[in-house]
Amino acid sequence: MTPVRSATNRRRWIGSIAGLICFAPGNPQRHRFILSAIFLVVDKGYILLVDHINAGLWLPSGGQVEPNEDPRDTVRREVVEELGTAAEFLKEAPQFLTSRPSVGKDAQHIDVVLWFQLRGDRGAVLDFDRAEFHKVQWFLKDGLLQTRVVPELARFMAKLSAP
Repeated sequence: MTPVRSATNRRRWIGSIAGLICFAPGNPQRHRFILSAIFLVVDKGYILLVDHINAGLWLPSGGQVEPNEDPRDTVRREVVEELGTAAEFLKEAPQFLTSRPSVGKDAQHIDVVLWFQLRGDRGAVLDFDRAEFHKVQWFLKDGLLQTRVVPELARFMAKLSAP
């Protein structure tokens, strides 16, 4: 596969993968790739993370991109379902792409994840999905020392801090 070098080509490529068919967990096929869109909600020097029941980790909220769904629409849908608020993108395009084996109870697939940033409000009351999360919590960007944080979070935070 040829590397995608320019920002324009990356956006075009990201748009093209939104239509990929993704195999859901529990599917008997051996090779499963699930395209997901997650979003880091930020408010000044703070980020919002969820204590995800299934994954057993603190991570940004998000979910699986449905067939023929634009990943931005996934973010819009998931922020309402999981946090009870509307999405306000800081940038429309994803700012990070990761791929790794999934974690948690359904760890039988490869997660291909598009990372987005949303504007948040620490003063807002969030009606989060208690069936999916133990709790949600704001963390200082610079003081995030949790041991149960999704590994890619540090790389994403470093990318956001880079000039």
